[in-house]
This record gives sequence, structure tokens and C-alpha cells, in this order.
Amino acid sequence: MDCPSREKELNEQQSECQDGSNCPDYSPATAESNSESPRILKILQKWIPTVSPYFDKEHYCYADHQITIQESLDNFGAIVWPGALALSQYLESNQQEINLKDKKVLEIGAGTGLVSIVACILGAYVTATDLPEVLENLKLNISRNTQNLNIHQPEVRKLVWGEDLSEDFPKSTHHYDFILASDVVYHHTSLDPLLTTMAYLCQPGTVLLWANKFRFSTDFEFLEKLRNILIVTLLAEFPESNIKLFKATVKEN
Repeated sequence: MDCPSREKELNEQQSECQDGSNCPDYSPATAESNSESPRILKILQKWIPTVSPYFDKEHYCYADHQITIQESLDNFGAIVWPGALALSQYLESNQQEINLKDKKVLEIGAGTGLVSIVACILGAYVTATDLPEVLENLKLNISRNTQNLNIHQPEVRKLVWGEDLSEDFPKSTHHYDFILASDVVYHHTSLDPLLTTMAYLCQPGTVLLWANKFRFSTDFEFLEKLRNILIVTLLAEFPESNIKLFKATVKEN
């Protein structure tokens, strides 16, 4: 099964657009590089329809590679959420802005591993992290989609938000160029440990890219708390999906 070409995608988008503002890939930031307005985007259909008796597998296409993801309805962390689709699409479509080639990348709450796999394909040294109960499926997906590619082989590690950070990820030896996160903020009790983890991992020179579907008031409260400790910029919005994509960096002393 072949992935549709990027040229075909663009042709299909152009045929659906009446003007630039209605085009899925249109953005003021693309038209005017100096504009500080966030890009207004739409999640493209990057999954590949298949006729299969296995309803727990989804097929996606990013960076000209077919990606097969094993999901599990038994765990929230083993489902591909819309924020992962938005972040994967942004990484693929904005490689000059977000250059992952030979960069050290850590994903928190990696879940099924889709974002980490895309980052690997784009040339990054990736560490995918999540809770212990998610790691088996995460390892399966990452191994299946990266083992035969000529890329930096990724690492899968346990990371419980807010716990043993200095022991498991000492700052002296674990500096990351990018921290990736998607749909890690929702109605759960670990928002403060998540905030602590983001703040800990973001060192000078680190860029946090966080995509999230905003569902609850607690999501906006988390955003305000993040703004208190990091410099946060809205990069893009996906209005049809209620997803926002943020970039964050450490504040200068």
C-alpha cells in the first residue's frame, strides 16, 4: 500500500479552495513570515482507509512513509488522539521551521508512539516516554515502524510525571532540543506533576511543542500556569478540531 504523494495532496487541497483563506494549509504566517498571528490549519486525512478484520490497527502516512499503529481501547494512552495528528502534521509540513534532523527529542505521554515515529522519520534522536502500563504497546509500534529504516533508532523509557526526574533524567547528561507533547492535558489528577515535568525538561535552548484539544476549563487553567513559568507562543490553531499548538521556551533570568 503506497502513501499518496505530497504533490497529490496539494493538488486536492487546491481544487477544494476557493481562496487562500479557505485552504487547509493556508496561514497568515506562511504568507507573511514576520507575522505573529497563529496559523489557521485543518487536520488533513493522513490515515489510510483499509479493509481489515483488525479494528485495533490504524494506518497513517507521514513524510512519505506508511505508519501502522496498534491501538487498545483498554487504555487512554493506547489511542491516537487528535492532538497527535495535528502535531505530526505540523512537524511534517514545517520542516524548515522545526528542523528535527539530528536533534535530541523527547516525547512525554507518547501513547501509541505516532508523534515519536514521525520525529524519527524526520531524522531526530527520539526518546519516547510514558507510563509503565503503556510501554509494551508503545515499544511494539515504534519497533514495527522504525526497525527497517535508515534512521536513528529511538529509545522507549518510563516517565511518570513529576517522579524521579533528577534521577532518571539528570540535567547534566539529558539535554533535549525539543520536548513534544500532544493531548496530555485533559480532566485528570496529574496536571501539576505534568507542569513540573515540562518545566524540568525545558532547559535553555529547549523548545517545547505542545498540541492539545481544549475541552475543559482546566485545560485553559493549565495553559495559564504554563505561561507563568515559560515563554509560550501560539503557533497554530485547528478550529474544526478545537486544537491549539503551542511553542514554549524558558524565560531569561
